[in-house]
Amino acid sequence: MTQVEQITRLVLQALEAQKSSSNGYQVPVGVSARHVHLTQADVETLFGEGYKLTKKKELMGGQFASNECVTLVGIKLRAIENVRVLGPTRKASQVEVSATDALKLGINAPIRESGKTEGSAPIAIVGPKGVLYLKEGCIIAKRHIHMTPADAAAAGVVDGQEVSVKADNERGTVFNHVQIRVDDSFTLEMHIDTDEANAAKIKTNDKVMIIKD
Repeated sequence: MTQVEQITRLVLQALEAQKSSSNGYQVPVGVSARHVHLTQADVETLFGEGYKLTKKKELMGGQFASNECVTLVGIKLRAIENVRVLGPTRKASQVEVSATDALKLGINAPIRESGKTEGSAPIAIVGPKGVLYLKEGCIIAKRHIHMTPADAAAAGVVDGQEVSVKADNERGTVFNHVQIRVDDSFTLEMHIDTDEANAAKIKTNDKVMIIKD
């Protein structure tokens, strides 16, 4: 089978699986709770020298939810406990919270794409063996959709594009500025945080629709 034939087959499979209407493309939702990404050095600061994260649950793209949890501390010593650490370790540590979490912590966390933490909110992270202070690194994650190249081709979108998404339920919510993220390792899923999900009355595995502008 040639590469063109393989790509065509994958696109047709994605189209059939999603059963897209003429008005849009269906996507399942994953509601993302607050969580932390850490460098290996920061893992050791919080959990002890030589410590390695242990796997609790596999996630997409080679990521996993670890068994390890930490406490987030904002200004005025406001705290949120039992925040999950995700693995594997990264090149830079990052904390992702909801707007409600940011208010509770007393911090001004900006809405950012994951990894873009320059100038973001400071945060302290407390582990069983130590404390870590990030001068920047706490964000509210920008809503986004993970896709494979076949999914993107079937939906008619490209990596980095922003689209609108409709939740056709009793709240009738439309999400604007939803970023498309494309990679072979991804599973088709729109990620929103707990604030967005609660306001729109959406839960994990509900379906939403990419709508045409």
